[in-house]
Amino acid sequence: MLPLLLAGFLFALLMTVISIYGYRAYVRPSRIYDRVGGVADVGAPIEAVAVKPRDIVIRVFEQIGEQIPLSPVDQTITRRDLVMAGFRSEGSIRIFYGIKVAFCLVMFVFALMMKDHITENPVLRIVFLVFGTGLGYYMPVLYLESQVKQRHERLRLGLPDALDMMVVSVEAGLGLDQALQYVSREVEHQHQDLSEELALVGLEMRAGKRRGEALRNLADRTGEPELRKLVAILIQTDRFGTSMGESLRTHSDFMRMRRKQEAEERAAKVGVKLVFPIFFFILPSMMIVSAGPALLKVFRDLFPMMQNFGK
Repeated sequence: MLPLLLAGFLFALLMTVISIYGYRAYVRPSRIYDRVGGVADVGAPIEAVAVKPRDIVIRVFEQIGEQIPLSPVDQTITRRDLVMAGFRSEGSIRIFYGIKVAFCLVMFVFALMMKDHITENPVLRIVFLVFGTGLGYYMPVLYLESQVKQRHERLRLGLPDALDMMVVSVEAGLGLDQALQYVSREVEHQHQDLSEELALVGLEMRAGKRRGEALRNLADRTGEPELRKLVAILIQTDRFGTSMGESLRTHSDFMRMRRKQEAEERAAKVGVKLVFPIFFFILPSMMIVSAGPALLKVFRDLFPMMQNFGK
């Protein structure tokens, strides 16, 4: 009975992971394509539009999330984290809370089925139920935090290339607005996340927002410290009228020096981090190889001699 329950739970968990991946990889990009296609095919019959299974799953999660009462503070914090992770759709917060509730129910059912096989203590069974339910509720939060960290890392890695290209563009005679648009197009394939953020800055400025406000929105939207520093430099340079190319070049040199210092710092920490692996894994093996034969010879020759002396 236990293998069947475990197989059913793993199957449900696998389907959930596939649904989440399908939403990120296909649903969000296909929405823009569907909108463009819908404009082009106005006269197409309604029956020709097929409902995809992943759309149904996402809609179920969204409907579950709509029933959850949320405080404005929780909504603000969750929406900020979702935007930092790259989820900008209107229904992302409802889908996220729907996934949290679904995972909570799945882990509760799994813990309820497994509690009789884990322990006979009734107190530990209750603890196991609470722990499983809480784990299911916080698993999406942990996943979202990991996505935010990974996106910050991708933005940080793509920023030096974009900054160098921006320096070349500004010194070639382009304005800051045109330089941002040019860089967003050029780094689209290498650094997609950074390209999207720079393109959004250009769209906001086209929509009528001031340059400083659009750049501040970039810093708030990403939450990446290096981008915040770059935005502060761009705003101050634009406000005081100093040379944009010189400021960007100085910041680029500063970033290179800081990366070099971080690499040297990590290299200096390697010796300390290797102490415990050497002590627990390499040193015992070396002792066995070097002192093992001598100890075996001592045990083989010395102990019989000691026994003979006793006689």
